[in-house]
Amino acid sequence: MCAGWDVHDVLAHVIDSAKTTRLNFIRRMIASRLDFDRDNAVGVGLEKTEEPARTLNSLRAVLSRTSGPPAGLATRLVEAFVHGEDIRRPLGIRRDYPADHVATALGYQVRTSRKMGGGKEIADGWSLVATDTHFHHGSGPAVEGPAIALLLAVSGRPIRHDEVSGPGAPVFLQRLGIQ
Repeated sequence: MCAGWDVHDVLAHVIDSAKTTRLNFIRRMIASRLDFDRDNAVGVGLEKTEEPARTLNSLRAVLSRTSGPPAGLATRLVEAFVHGEDIRRPLGIRRDYPADHVATALGYQVRTSRKMGGGKEIADGWSLVATDTHFHHGSGPAVEGPAIALLLAVSGRPIRHDEVSGPGAPVFLQRLGIQ
């Protein structure tokens, strides 16, 4: 989960993202001086209500929207999967995803710098192998696991020790700060 955020904040961020139009995105990025973190904080502030139940109702109201920031499909998949898990995991809610779609998001994250919200720097130096779909990236010690676990890891999210294996897994987890 994003540092300093709780489940309620992530929910508000998802709503804000769903409501973002191309024009609004440009205006807000100018106002935030191209600082994604600042813009995200503004969006959370706009959508987070005092009662989580009301914020959840706001999410239900935007579920059918097709607008969003001017970004490719892979970025939207990253948002859906990573923030979905940011919400589900702390609440103990398990979800299975289409592994091929998660692999699309993972492929995007491993090629995108952290400065742009990706995980290229985390993925570099490892052979990441999804065990539930046809995905392999990089070279180096192998880290194997479900695509969703690899996506979360390269996105800077914590994963459980038992979600990855392979010769590189212990050091990979240690570098992620997972003891």
